[in-house]
Amino acid sequence: MRIRYFLILFLLGITTTYAQKREFRAVWIATVNNIDFPASSSASMQEQKEDYVRYLDKISDIGLNTVIVQVRPVADTFYPSGFEPWSKYLTGEQGKSPQPFFNPLTFMIEEAHKRKLDFHAWFNPYRATMNSDTTSLASDHPFFQHRDWFVQYGGKWMYNPGHPEAREYVLNAIMEVARHYDLDAVHFDDYFYPYKKVGEEFPDHETFAMYGDSTKQDLESWRRENVDYFVENLSNRLRKERPDVQFGISPFGVWRNSNVDPKGSQTRAGITNYDDLYADVVKWMRKGWLDYIIPQVYWHRNLGAAPYETVVKWWNDNSYGTNLYIGHALYKVSKWEDPSEISAQLDINKKYKNVKGSAFFSAKFLFENPKNVVQTLQRNYPYYSIPPSSLKMELEAPAKVNINNSEGDLYKGFKLYWKDTQKNSDTRKYVIYRYEDFGFGVLDGQFILDIIDRSPYEEHSFIDRTIEKGKKYTYIVTALDANKNESGRSNAITIKAGGLLSKKIKVIH
Repeated sequence: MRIRYFLILFLLGITTTYAQKREFRAVWIATVNNIDFPASSSASMQEQKEDYVRYLDKISDIGLNTVIVQVRPVADTFYPSGFEPWSKYLTGEQGKSPQPFFNPLTFMIEEAHKRKLDFHAWFNPYRATMNSDTTSLASDHPFFQHRDWFVQYGGKWMYNPGHPEAREYVLNAIMEVARHYDLDAVHFDDYFYPYKKVGEEFPDHETFAMYGDSTKQDLESWRRENVDYFVENLSNRLRKERPDVQFGISPFGVWRNSNVDPKGSQTRAGITNYDDLYADVVKWMRKGWLDYIIPQVYWHRNLGAAPYETVVKWWNDNSYGTNLYIGHALYKVSKWEDPSEISAQLDINKKYKNVKGSAFFSAKFLFENPKNVVQTLQRNYPYYSIPPSSLKMELEAPAKVNINNSEGDLYKGFKLYWKDTQKNSDTRKYVIYRYEDFGFGVLDGQFILDIIDRSPYEEHSFIDRTIEKGKKYTYIVTALDANKNESGRSNAITIKAGGLLSKKIKVIH
């Protein structure tokens, strides 16, 4: 019946473009403390490259489409920077460059894109150390140049979120990367003001006295205002200078409890974004500052204080047109009794129309594979899916392309040629679809043969080297812009790959 249905559409000449089913499928690759990558900061650069590629191949094979890579873990970097030193998690010593020298960030982005994986650069905005020791900091670290920008809390040093010069410096450090690299997104996790420590006050009262106004706001409101300022300003700068780069945040799983605020979720979480981390995530979404949100719903379905579905439903109902993805805790799977917990969570996500995908923490567990979670993901992701377009960015699709020529044989492969139908196109990539027995015209991941970058030339091409003798194939091409908006279908071309004694490829229509 399915084959007959698509055959009827083809014979009728219907040219409607079937919407691509989109889904965000991401994994975090943490570099702090060498959690995921690199496995060791003492490994050679070649070994680190091989280690990273091993991750990407695994991630791609599972069916994911996005990597969220921590490129600035503790105010140090995995790229040459004019603001902060090289990361000790890369070379073993903060401030020491890779030897032989190369740019790890450029390498990581290029290798991800080769595998049709989007690259989201993950920054921790304020954290400067993982403990109280500052002797291992590089001599040119901002900590020694601007000591007044930093505060110590919970045994760690961090930029003071309430210090205007510190905020501006960090914003510029992030924009340095956004300006110069082929990023798909800038990403923050849940660390704004730090998680509270019992019996310890965050030491910003003097900063509040200097830069706040106690006649108009209390200390907690001022802290939220500081984080709001940071998020809003980065959002505005990205949209002005890099409108093709998304901005996403992965906050703690609960915004507020309903017993404190009736607009909050029916939860009893001991920590909340608004009250403890001073992160008013709902305001950020309502104001349109974010392209996506990934709440970290890192608990199982039956957690009494915050049941998984209760939390997911709340975010579904309060996402304000921001793309909503859910964060899952792979690192907890081995401790959960139910081996099907992640599978059940993914099924719950599908019940809510605003949930458009998932992200998993963290990448090393794809190799450890607790309770066969990799097989669970593969069952849920049998085909590639293009990530969703941001609803906050340009939504007009690029113009169609026109297939205008072809050539090749069984040995050389089949080569398609096409041109954009409009000059000065904003197309960034092309999607090549190939159909065999069914599905003609359906823009779905199972029919994607490849996704390639737009070349600087007027005519573009692609070689299919996987054709098999005696088979019939139909090809169409679509265009993608920076926001993953997809054009309508090109004209189709159908071929027969050789006869009994022939290596020729015959174009049928």
